[in-house]
Amino acid sequence: MSDVETGGCQCGAVRYAIERTAILTLYCCHCRECQRQSASGFGMSMKVSRSGYHLQQGTPSVWERLTDRGGVTRMHFCAGCGVRICHDSGVDSAMVSLKAGSLDDTGWLRPVGHIWVKRGQPWVGLDPDLLIFDAQPENYDALIRAYRAQTAAAKSAT
Repeated sequence: MSDVETGGCQCGAVRYAIERTAILTLYCCHCRECQRQSASGFGMSMKVSRSGYHLQQGTPSVWERLTDRGGVTRMHFCAGCGVRICHDSGVDSAMVSLKAGSLDDTGWLRPVGHIWVKRGQPWVGLDPDLLIFDAQPENYDALIRAYRAQTAAAKSAT
């Protein structure tokens, strides 16, 4: 497994790399916004330290909206094909929420939880062994701890 993962949009105009050590957590979000942007039942979000996210090619367009909590979310997407690359709360935010489906290799992804399940589709089954939040968690601490434990277990198994 590489120390760096790469990804980008569908047309190839926007490319990025992330350092695996910068990944904080991976979860599925069932909010209506993620359902719309993924055209599916949920979206996968990977929290990555901003310092470990590196835009390599292209300039994503940015669209902003207010969150349910009154903050601002900025969505970064390819102007050519429309694929969302990541979200953040501003240029000074400590992390970005990478849209994990935009990675080149998604076979290793294992979400540790689900958020906004009260807005989820009834046909989506949830693993009861994962963290489940009815709405937005107050913070990501539990999701980060679960991801670290999952990563440590995977390393010790190899």
